[in-house]
Amino acid sequence: MDIRKAFLDYFASKNHTINESAPLVPDDATLLFTNAGMVAFKPVFTGEVPTPTPPRATSSQLCLRAGGKHNDLDNVGYTARHHTLFEMLGNFSFGDYFKEEAIDFAWEFITKVVALPKEKLWVSVHESDDEAHKLWQKHVPVDRIAKMGDKDNFWQMGDTGPCGPCSEIYYDQGAEKFNSSEDYFGGDGDRFLEIWNLVFMQYNRTEDGVLHSLPKPSIDTGMGLERITAIKEGKTSNYDTTLFMPIIEETSRLIGKKYEYSSGASFRVIADHIRAVTFLISQGVTFDKEGRGYVLRRILRRAVRHGYMLGFNEPFMYKLAKVVIDLNSSSYPYLNEKLHIVQEQIKLEEERFFQTIEHGMKLFEEALKTTKGTFDGKVAFKLYDTFGFPLDLTEDMLREKKIALDHEGFNNEMKAQKERAKAAWKGSGDAAKDGDFKIALEKFGENKFVGYETTLHKSRVLALFDSQMKICNQIDANSEGWIMLQETPFYATSGGQKGDTGTLEGFADVVETEKFFGLNLSHIKTTKKISTSDSVIAVVSDLRKEIARHHSAAHLLHAGLAKFLGETAQQAGSSVEANRLRFDFSYPKALTDEQISEIEKWVNNQIAYESKAVTKEMNIEDAKKSGAKALFGEKYGEKVRVVTIGSDSVEFCGGTHVQNIGEIGAFIITKESGVSAGVRRIEAICSQAAYGYTKELQKEIEEAKAVLKSKELILGVKKLQEQIKELKNELKTAQNMVKSEVKSELVKGVNIVVDSVESGDIQKLIDDAKAKHEKVAILLMQKNEDKVRIAAGTKGCDIHAGEWLKSLSTVLGSKGGGRADFASGGGTNLDGIEEAKKIAKAFVVEKL
Repeated sequence: MDIRKAFLDYFASKNHTINESAPLVPDDATLLFTNAGMVAFKPVFTGEVPTPTPPRATSSQLCLRAGGKHNDLDNVGYTARHHTLFEMLGNFSFGDYFKEEAIDFAWEFITKVVALPKEKLWVSVHESDDEAHKLWQKHVPVDRIAKMGDKDNFWQMGDTGPCGPCSEIYYDQGAEKFNSSEDYFGGDGDRFLEIWNLVFMQYNRTEDGVLHSLPKPSIDTGMGLERITAIKEGKTSNYDTTLFMPIIEETSRLIGKKYEYSSGASFRVIADHIRAVTFLISQGVTFDKEGRGYVLRRILRRAVRHGYMLGFNEPFMYKLAKVVIDLNSSSYPYLNEKLHIVQEQIKLEEERFFQTIEHGMKLFEEALKTTKGTFDGKVAFKLYDTFGFPLDLTEDMLREKKIALDHEGFNNEMKAQKERAKAAWKGSGDAAKDGDFKIALEKFGENKFVGYETTLHKSRVLALFDSQMKICNQIDANSEGWIMLQETPFYATSGGQKGDTGTLEGFADVVETEKFFGLNLSHIKTTKKISTSDSVIAVVSDLRKEIARHHSAAHLLHAGLAKFLGETAQQAGSSVEANRLRFDFSYPKALTDEQISEIEKWVNNQIAYESKAVTKEMNIEDAKKSGAKALFGEKYGEKVRVVTIGSDSVEFCGGTHVQNIGEIGAFIITKESGVSAGVRRIEAICSQAAYGYTKELQKEIEEAKAVLKSKELILGVKKLQEQIKELKNELKTAQNMVKSEVKSELVKGVNIVVDSVESGDIQKLIDDAKAKHEKVAILLMQKNEDKVRIAAGTKGCDIHAGEWLKSLSTVLGSKGGGRADFASGGGTNLDGIEEAKKIAKAFVVEKL
């Protein structure tokens, strides 16, 4: 049975609008990931936007809980039902139906559509909710309805705001399987499994803690797809279902070990985590040192460590991604398009971690031998910093040994350098969108953008907002605020394109334009008082032309990357401004100079053809069939704009573009760099910015010729290089002519030299000593401006030159290393040379 489809179809038959699963990265500054079905509807519940029509919806929402307050990571694999990624089936009423209908819908679906036996179903309600208690008695005997307190049956979005009692439906898994002292209804055992939570949002809690009844109470429900699937398939663990077992079976096949539930926690961790990793990468999240990318890294590395415990010593997770995609692509078609990117990025990250995991595990095991009660925080930090073990991975390993971690010690070490994971717990970092947007939307609806057709338009002021985004009737002269025009030619920042600037003739300068819940608003600085209902002439700045040229160039670049690097080079982000463009794309390694040159040349050739840029408005399904590229996470309506630029670029795009690609002018790639693991970035310029860039280069070339006193730049540089080479040779000859006397002493038949020299080539001095003696250990130091050069050499003795050098790292602040017979490095503490001599001599005497 396809429970997901059955759920959505059932509620669609009850006049609910089916909403696609919103992205795992929410449009919410307070959240790291979408962690519940209601997140997509939060602006409706909080009153930020008007109620949709019809005022009821349903969805199967992908959710992720692996960081911050909602973090199930520690329990994953060790319990029957905790997951990082899961799907929440939900139905929602926005001031429409309430308790009676919500209860009736839930009962009908669970007993008639899913066909669960009625005698196995139990219900809880809030201890104060007599209404729900009575309503449930239509369906369930009163002795199977329990009243519970706030902890179990009261929901709230935050300390203030919408909240209310909730009712939960439980499934009795049977006393024959669960018979501990806690396996009673309301106990902590697993016999009674919560499957569906119905939240009755009927109050608003104010700052004083008082509950006020909402004029239009709402419904928010959530049922875990994984749990209901397990029940329907007769399984007591979610991991035994058809959602997970194919992944576990493939893991078992790859490692050649049979999966047993009792000892198979590692298999389950891997199965859960590869689902989360696959969906996150397919939705554009990449491995990183902070934020969402760091959570992704933690999940992947936790799974790799469990794979290492099973016996994997090379990348394997990337192979499992195909199983995840095969299982889910019928519901999420975009997964098929992302297979190669997902596998490529996972494999790269696995390779990085497998390079260090063995050494890290050895360090961990060695530290355990001397651990008494609490694991050293300094060692935990070294595992984190040097070997790439996220802190919670170390905690996970310690939990298995029932050993605590010295968090204070770890935190003290962390303060010594940049906190890599610092941003991982602070949401997206974007500014929250607070303001009177709902009032404007309810009164006027979304204003119309006319900027595709014109850059000069006479319009009327519908609404004005002050600097705090509160609606006002006027904005005085020499002040700032935001304006909503009835029809606006100003493009709002979206899709990577920077919003328009310009003027409201005689009234104000437009300094930026943005979208807020569908409202196109321009930020203005007034020169004259402006009021609602005023007529204004809106003029878009000429910078729009340059932005359009860079935007069209970005489309050509995207096509060029796909042509020369393959379809795995897919867009991962972009920024288009009047004087530059930035394009991020998935690719495993740095581009060669030849590749960059090829792509740049191809784009310029396309521009030279001067073909028309064609924009068509199409039905979204027709647009998809046409092969037009869409960017995941962008919100598209039923009608979309499809932009064709040149012969190879066809994309969904709501931005502004040139009419003829010849308008782009010259195109120059200025930089190629890495953004994060598996993601590269190209920065480029065109049109006037490209002209200014080439003029600046010409100026620098002329200045260089003047400095070199040569009409030919390359010839002048080569002549300078020859002069430098000659001077270096002369300097080396002069240094070697200086006789540097070094003191030696004989210890157990080995000539020991530990000294500092003022001049000469210390490597040559070491080579000379090794040629002169059969058994020798020599370490020399030399001041070089504000640094210390160090080199050590050995012959015919058991002194390791690299270890000898490292023994001085503390006193000299030095780094370096090398072979057993020779090592070199440098330090920063000139005052430590005499102390270093003593330590170096003591080291060699002890070894002999």
